[in-house]
Amino acid sequence: QLQASGGGLVQTGGSLRLSCVSSTRTSRTSAMAWFRQAPGTEREFVAATRFSSGSVYYSNSVKGRFTISRDSAKNTLNLQMNSLNPEDTAVYYCALARNTPIVSNMDNPDAYDYWGQGTLVTVSS
Repeated sequence: QLQASGGGLVQTGGSLRLSCVSSTRTSRTSAMAWFRQAPGTEREFVAATRFSSGSVYYSNSVKGRFTISRDSAKNTLNLQMNSLNPEDTAVYYCALARNTPIVSNMDNPDAYDYWGQGTLVTVSS
């Protein structure tokens, strides 16, 4: 299971840090990611990391503002979000792939096996 937390209400330009604790067994072949979904839209890729290499991937919309990181000792995935704007408002979901997707598929929700319940981030203007 994945348990996400850290969402809340923040003003434009503010910061939030999301966390996702995994109780599901992972391995070096695993990968984890953050996706988000705003009302009336499809789930959108935000960021991902591969356990084996530590490589990280970001969507263009968050690159330079968000940082994904993993604390392997605590089985936790984090997302530091800075310079938030109203377009970042969404429910944020963490996801786990038992086997790392190929690079071109890291942003595909169907490549992930487990999902957290989501945490709401609201950015006010």
